Amino acid sequence: MRVHDERLWQRLVGQRELGMGESYVDGWWDADHLDEAVVRVLEANIRDAIRPRPKLLATAAKSVIQNRQTVRRAHRNAHHHYDIGNDLYAAMLDTRMVYSCGYWPRTDDLDAAQEAKLDLICRKLHLEPGMRLLDIGCGWGAFVEFATERYGVRAVGISPAARQVEFARERCAGTSVEIRQCDYREVAGTFDRITSVGMIEHVGPKNLGAFFAACDRLLAPGGMMLHHTIGVPQAASYPNPWIDRYIFPGAALPSLALLAKAAEPMWVAEDVHNFGPDYDRTLMAWHANIEAKWGSLPAYDERFRRMWRFYLLSSAAGFRARQLQLWQIVYRRSGPAERYEPVR
Repeated sequence: MRVHDERLWQRLVGQRELGMGESYVDGWWDADHLDEAVVRVLEANIRDAIRPRPKLLATAAKSVIQNRQTVRRAHRNAHHHYDIGNDLYAAMLDTRMVYSCGYWPRTDDLDAAQEAKLDLICRKLHLEPGMRLLDIGCGWGAFVEFATERYGVRAVGISPAARQVEFARERCAGTSVEIRQCDYREVAGTFDRITSVGMIEHVGPKNLGAFFAACDRLLAPGGMMLHHTIGVPQAASYPNPWIDRYIFPGAALPSLALLAKAAEPMWVAEDVHNFGPDYDRTLMAWHANIEAKWGSLPAYDERFRRMWRFYLLSSAAGFRARQLQLWQIVYRRSGPAERYEPVR
């Protein structure tokens, strides 16, 4: 770290993660390798050595007491992040615009890693032509388009983010894909398969039971679902305040224990696949893309650039330090069923 303003230290002690992120955006410090600087902070466990101030504790208590992922708030939260601008995401992501962890075991290319991830999900779900698929949190429509083209399914994708929905409808026009702007609690219909890719992070601990209940209501008998989510070894009592304020309002990362509790007793986890290190690599690829193309994005100022850089590189650091994980979990309902063979 290269410190440009000595007030930094007081700010870190007073605000912890919030102070670290805000002071970077304000230009109070820099690092040649920001991701590695954050890795060292995480490995030193500096956060737990600093007692939170009353204001921070009050914010934490508020996030615990309130349900910050109601239907109305979910729409507002999605707008904050996913409706920033499609031009930003087009510059950062792969050609399909997949905004979730790629799968890198057999490639060094972002486009190929994202296609491998999409195909992995299809194979894990045993997709077959004619099946009806629901993708909860469909983003810009990459997965529903892929599953329809490669596996012949009929797909419905949902998202509360208006710009994502507009883009996904345009890309899927003329196909068997239907894109709806709605929340998972508002969906009607019956589906053979359900997916959510990068969605459970936005459900929130108070709503996980309702999320699994909605999946039970929507999934046909004998159906299967896959949830792809960032997670943590131990669920935090409150979110990272910087991420919550600037990047993902209302987001909350689950632990496996929290997911298992919410899934009881209806669901059996047939397969749990952790490939968290692949998210480190994905985030670094996104960072390289956005830095290389920044000149083509005049609508975003330097403060936004520093905010976005801190978001991407501090997130990569979280996976590198193994404080963040990435899980794909395949679920079927409890009761007799044919043996499930894991796919990799």
